[in-house]
Amino acid sequence: MRAIWYSQQGAAGDVLTLGEMPEPHPGPGEVAVYVKASGVNPSDVKQRAGLRGEMTVARQIPHCDGAGVIKAVGEGVDPSRIGERVWLFNAAFKRSHGTCAEVCILPAEFAATLPDAIDFDAGACLGVPAMTAHRALFCAGGVRGKTVLVTGGAGAVGLMAIQLAKWAGARQVITTVSSPEKAEAALAVGTDEVINYRSQDVVEAIEAVTEGEGVDHIVEVELGGNLKDAIATLRPGGVIATYGSEAERTPELPVYDLIFKNAQLVTIFVYTLRSEHRAKAVHDINRALEEGALTPVIYKRFDLAEAPDAHACVEAGEKIGGVLVTV
Repeated sequence: MRAIWYSQQGAAGDVLTLGEMPEPHPGPGEVAVYVKASGVNPSDVKQRAGLRGEMTVARQIPHCDGAGVIKAVGEGVDPSRIGERVWLFNAAFKRSHGTCAEVCILPAEFAATLPDAIDFDAGACLGVPAMTAHRALFCAGGVRGKTVLVTGGAGAVGLMAIQLAKWAGARQVITTVSSPEKAEAALAVGTDEVINYRSQDVVEAIEAVTEGEGVDHIVEVELGGNLKDAIATLRPGGVIATYGSEAERTPELPVYDLIFKNAQLVTIFVYTLRSEHRAKAVHDINRALEEGALTPVIYKRFDLAEAPDAHACVEAGEKIGGVLVTV
């Protein structure tokens, strides 16, 4: 089969290799999937670059997300799943067989049924972004009737979080972005209010749009850089659910400011979610897809041979939505 792989970490153009390798076969509890599209996430490019620790396997086929059709099953997996359309997640987490190949093997529980009306490209954009957004919204019981702030609302997670928050009954969704183009993207998927953090004072803007009440729940892309504003805008008893802190990797935690707000601070790493949280996310994501409430936004597609360019696109940090490698 054709595949992209790397045997050492480094720049995409230096270490990503396109070639042929033997087709893998599923072991007990696994499925083999004909991959139609492979999703490229920031965590994939950071792992390849060596920014998320050393390699855990000798040769890595990258990318955790994807979509395709089950072609074979291992022992203990229902044979009726052969031919099932699926979206994939966690494929490359501490495993050598990611989705950037013609065939991917992975645990059967990481291959979720893809609704018939959803194409493979859209399915490959789910995984990390949709499951992170879901957990961020449902980590403390859900957001029905609440005011939700989504920071970085034009990122892949942010766009999913806006849509899932509206689907889950949020009263108001506010989004922060960095440009008019990103504001347009956030509005297109249903956010109620957009704040450009480069040209507006975020705290003042949130006070204005919430009439001084603040927000109940924050889906936070940058905890260290935004923590002061988050605490200032959070209502008592509110939740800060964070999945990143790149600008400030080791932020100082103002414990008493959080205590005085009776705030919950929840951290999210999608790859190690408990099985019941994964199952809940898959169920709700598929429901939202089937109801037309969730539409993945695709930024750009690349061919398999262009995988290094796909990584460079993600690393540039200007994408709005998902980046795909079509297989």
